[in-house]
Amino acid sequence: MMPRLVLRPLTLASTLLLGACSALPPEVYTQQDKQERIRQDRKLMYGQQEPVTHPITFYEAAARALKYNLDYRLKLMEGALASDLHDLSSYEMLPRVVASAGYASRSNDSGGTSIGIEDREESLRASTSQERYRDLSGLGLSWSLLDFGVAYYRSQQKGDQVMMAEERRRKVSQNVLQDVRSAYWRALGAQRLLPQVDKLLTRTQLALDSARQAETQGLMPRQEALAYQRALLDSVSLLNQRRQDLEFARAELAALMSLPPGSEMVLADEPEPGLPVLTQRIDNLEQMALENRPEIMEEWYRKRANQQDIRIAKAELWPNVGLNWGYNYDSNKYLYNNHWSEAGLQVSLNLLKFLQLPAIWGMEESQEATDDARRVALSMAVLTQVRVGVLRYNLASQEVAFADESLRVDESLLSYAQAASSSRQGSELEVIRAEGRYLLSRYQREAAYSQAQAAWGRLYNSIGLDVQPDEIAQNDIKTLAHAIKVTMQRQEAQQLMGTHRGVPYALVR
Repeated sequence: MMPRLVLRPLTLASTLLLGACSALPPEVYTQQDKQERIRQDRKLMYGQQEPVTHPITFYEAAARALKYNLDYRLKLMEGALASDLHDLSSYEMLPRVVASAGYASRSNDSGGTSIGIEDREESLRASTSQERYRDLSGLGLSWSLLDFGVAYYRSQQKGDQVMMAEERRRKVSQNVLQDVRSAYWRALGAQRLLPQVDKLLTRTQLALDSARQAETQGLMPRQEALAYQRALLDSVSLLNQRRQDLEFARAELAALMSLPPGSEMVLADEPEPGLPVLTQRIDNLEQMALENRPEIMEEWYRKRANQQDIRIAKAELWPNVGLNWGYNYDSNKYLYNNHWSEAGLQVSLNLLKFLQLPAIWGMEESQEATDDARRVALSMAVLTQVRVGVLRYNLASQEVAFADESLRVDESLLSYAQAASSSRQGSELEVIRAEGRYLLSRYQREAAYSQAQAAWGRLYNSIGLDVQPDEIAQNDIKTLAHAIKVTMQRQEAQQLMGTHRGVPYALVR
């Protein structure tokens, strides 16, 4: 009767508590919460950046991109997380030490009587050897051979995952540098050409208005006036297209450097460096790519990590050896010994686990073949990228030479048109058209040079060369930019523009 009186209030209280919890509505973020979240995100995005106080060089742009680019910072955090997980997994190999303490009570005395096994007669009156209220405590140590083996392989696997995260970080940094190289030179060309393009567009619009007025007033033959306007409109269309390309390049570079919106960005208008001359043998470039590319290294580490899963499956077939030792205390005054220690050894083996052995062997062969096939296919793609990168850079270099010659011709034509100009409408058209062709040639030359730099960057990236120092967060922009410059110049001189056995690349194509 007594237990029912106790259980009914407990059941009723539990039911009411569960009903109240299930009736709670989901909590929706308020507008104030959203504003606070946006404020915190902006602080994380832009709060720790060094301000831009002078024109930005290429190496400073690369330094800012590597230091502040959000994708790169995310990969750094993923690498740190993988390292922490590896450190945590190493503790799983330690024995388990468990300390316990508690309190036990009951509403009446435990106890009982005993009867003889043979005659079934009661030999003792009812008695108890346990207090109603007592304190319990203990300290236990246990160790399992199977748990140790699994934890060991898991720790090795976590270590491989740390290295895979590092290779992904390397890949992101190389991609960031390639994107910066491509965007910087296009943005610098935009900075150089935009003022002149805007000025010419203004003059062209004025000339177009004059041509329309001359057509209306009959000062020029209608066919000639329309042809004049058609030429001006074609020039305006081409210049507007080029202007959009230039504007996009500046926006892309600002995004790569993670500059706050509205920041003033002025690039250092220094003499552009000459294009590197690639003299390294193609087989040497391929060898470097196979050694350095982070994607191949990541696949290699992934194969080793997958092998740990096979080893874990095999380890679970082992006999399990368990050791345990414990120290215990019980405050029960009826006990003869309130303190005691105990130890044990247990060996167990799951015989049905051996049925998995053929499947494990088959999985091991299939996994190894799959990992090797994936790595070989990736290596083949890398070799193709290297060869295509070399070809693309050679073609881009030739395009720069052709753009230089075209720019020289259009500059001479512009000088001739300006010298021969007079007050006649047609002469003004020739000057505008010559100046438009000259600016288009300058744009094509800047575009050709930036494409050649981008092709060099893709070749640089296809080989898998690293340029950033080990520590980025601790260095300021100036120090980091200098380190990147020194590293790139050394790598280009020794690994890309060097010769192998005295034979340049040009002789082995």
